[in-house]
Amino acid sequence: MCRGGRLVADFVAGTDTPPDLPGELSKHLTATVDGLWVVWAYKLARPAGDQFIPLTRGGAYPADARAECRAWGTQGTHRAPDPQCACGFHALSSQRLPGLPVRWDFAALSVALSGRVLAFEWDGDGVLWRAERQTVVRVDRAARLDPVEELRRVRRRPDDPDGRLAFRPAATPRDSGPVRLSLPASSPVLVACHDDAGWCAALSPSSRPSAALVLA
Repeated sequence: MCRGGRLVADFVAGTDTPPDLPGELSKHLTATVDGLWVVWAYKLARPAGDQFIPLTRGGAYPADARAECRAWGTQGTHRAPDPQCACGFHALSSQRLPGLPVRWDFAALSVALSGRVLAFEWDGDGVLWRAERQTVVRVDRAARLDPVEELRRVRRRPDDPDGRLAFRPAATPRDSGPVRLSLPASSPVLVACHDDAGWCAALSPSSRPSAALVLA
């Protein structure tokens, strides 16, 4: 499971006022069509119908959900996420951080985080988020390779054309900003004590970054 270091920010997202974040954390904010400021982040999960299963084998969650902490064996309750607990939805600040596993049964999720959000140092220059509410905006599934097509790719010279036409991408990336992003009016309550950003669950112990705080 992913590990975070020092807590660097504790704020509320999902309002019409952008959070006052330290350093470069503000670059991870984006606005919805309704003018609400949310955190744009990434994680891995296993799709299961219209839900997603954390790689740590915790409970499945729908595309839009609010975390509720029910940590076993603890006294008292608190609102998720809490700095002293592992509850809340976990996600990372970038898809390009080290250790991205490549498996066809994983899906890379782009998520909008809102409600209370905690930011922890991650791998030196990234951010590990834990949030109260998570809305899955985009699902990128890893494609299975066609054995015949893969053989053709091996035999083809590097400068040979492959029959695919080039295209000019749109000026604004799809699902990346207020043009398409809108949060549902309400969301269900979910037990999310065993969520994980996903990158670390598929890595060997030797490849995981060291940290002071374990986020289960």
